[in-house]
Amino acid sequence: MDDYPLLNLFWTMLWFFLWVMWFFLLFKVITDIFRDHSLHGWGKAGWLILVLLIPFIGVFIYVIARGRSMHERDAKQVKENEAAFRSYVQQAAGSGGGGGGSADELSKLSALKDKGDISQEEFERAKARILA
Repeated sequence: MDDYPLLNLFWTMLWFFLWVMWFFLLFKVITDIFRDHSLHGWGKAGWLILVLLIPFIGVFIYVIARGRSMHERDAKQVKENEAAFRSYVQQAAGSGGGGGGSADELSKLSALKDKGDISQEEFERAKARILA
């Protein structure tokens, strides 16, 4: 450790961090190339060749030329993921948009039948409709 000063250690850590960030940016650009639906086959192939053959210049050109739309695609993807998650949670919870699901509706129907507000026939029809 005596022959490797602290300042050299900081420089090494900085270069390692920049190297990791470079690969993060490179993979982000490659992912964005394949995620873009407005860019068709030859366009994707051209950008991919540019980014892979001349990585530094290719990535910087891509970020300059398509950086704004890259952000818009990210935002759109986040909204789609959030909508899919909410849909899944609603489906898993069994609430079709309100109330507490079929079990809650059946208990309300049972309470109405017990009070005498609805007849047995009405209860059976409503029960069949809820369970269908």
